[in-house]
Amino acid sequence: MPHIEPHEQFADYKTEFDTNPYHQSLGVTVVERRPGYGRIVLRKDENTPGGIGGSVHGGVLAAMVDIVMLVAIFAEPREGEVPAGTAELSITYLRQAHGDNIHASANVIKRGRQLSLVEVDITDDDDRLCARGRTLYAFRAAAGDG
Repeated sequence: MPHIEPHEQFADYKTEFDTNPYHQSLGVTVVERRPGYGRIVLRKDENTPGGIGGSVHGGVLAAMVDIVMLVAIFAEPREGEVPAGTAELSITYLRQAHGDNIHASANVIKRGRQLSLVEVDITDDDDRLCARGRTLYAFRAAAGDG
């Protein structure tokens, strides 16, 4: 049975996430978070960096990959785990991202002691796949661990 985060805990997390100045500057908010999964949405406005033909700039989509990956990984932190940062991030652009809302969903594929693999789908309001990202996130040994 999947772990569902109590509403109060998610509400607190959502407030913290959504008021982060970087997230606000991109127009990104968190929609869902549970162990191994995260979902965010970018609400496009006049401040959203634009790409070709009025689409969302590819750099913003890459930032969304990195952000939603963290939502999924840290939905269930492990005791003694020390974050070391994104070790690798790749993105494949499949179509321009148009529309009022751009969605990013992350799934943790493998959670290791030192590296975690996460895959991310970026879709538009019509649920068309616009980009696919893949990340490796690194952890280092806690102080005192061999």
